[in-house]
Amino acid sequence: MTTPYELAKEAAAALAEKTGVRTHDIALVLGSGWLPAAEALGEDYTEIDTTDLPGFSAAAVVGHSGKIRSIRSASGRNLLVFLSRTHFYEGKGVDAVVHPVRTAAAAGCSTMVLTNGCGGLNPSWSPGTPVLIRDHINLTAASPLVGANFVDLTDLYSARLRGLAKEVDSSLDEGVYVQFPGPHYETPAEVKMAGIIGGDLVGMSTTLEAIAAREAGMEILGISLVTNLAAGISDQPLDHAEVLEAGRSAATRMGALLGDLLPKI
Repeated sequence: MTTPYELAKEAAAALAEKTGVRTHDIALVLGSGWLPAAEALGEDYTEIDTTDLPGFSAAAVVGHSGKIRSIRSASGRNLLVFLSRTHFYEGKGVDAVVHPVRTAAAAGCSTMVLTNGCGGLNPSWSPGTPVLIRDHINLTAASPLVGANFVDLTDLYSARLRGLAKEVDSSLDEGVYVQFPGPHYETPAEVKMAGIIGGDLVGMSTTLEAIAAREAGMEILGISLVTNLAAGISDQPLDHAEVLEAGRSAATRMGALLGDLLPKI
């Protein structure tokens, strides 16, 4: 039986064949609302469907395109940009969730940039505010690691990369990201619990991908886009369409942030 790591190597080989790019340098996973920011990363690119590669499935969430771009940046870096992700709540298993990460590692990427749209616990973070992830709390009760594979997560989210991001935008704040299983939004009581245990941001992605990226030896940067105040922080109901609209409204800033940051990595 093909292992998840062998499947990632097969996907990386197919990627190189379809894009004509033998190796990539930096991988990005763009979360809900981040899609328009891809336009700022470079105009010289090849785009393929995720389903063109072994182990990938079609996008299942509105706001994700189901595409992968291989971008040649102005600084000469080869960027591998996933314009969709498989979420844990889709029920396809953890290996499917982290397959893009493992494929990126097999394709040569040494840096992984993980982005997401999330709820914020800090009332001062208005919709459209980017926040650097300094740590996470994984409440999925799952891990991409199997067996006695002990991986240190002490400095999972790179202090060096967060420092470079702050050189680009000194107003960037930091926070602890809490992943719930989803797909339902968190209750006010769950959000309160997240705050009590040290969380600042709540969402339904990222932590499993970050663990897989660390296992692969990649340096990791996490950026959350606060698309709404979390349940109970405000009295407004939560709506996925509003999440996407907040992302679209912030697309220019997000694209500029990534476009200025990536040449520094």
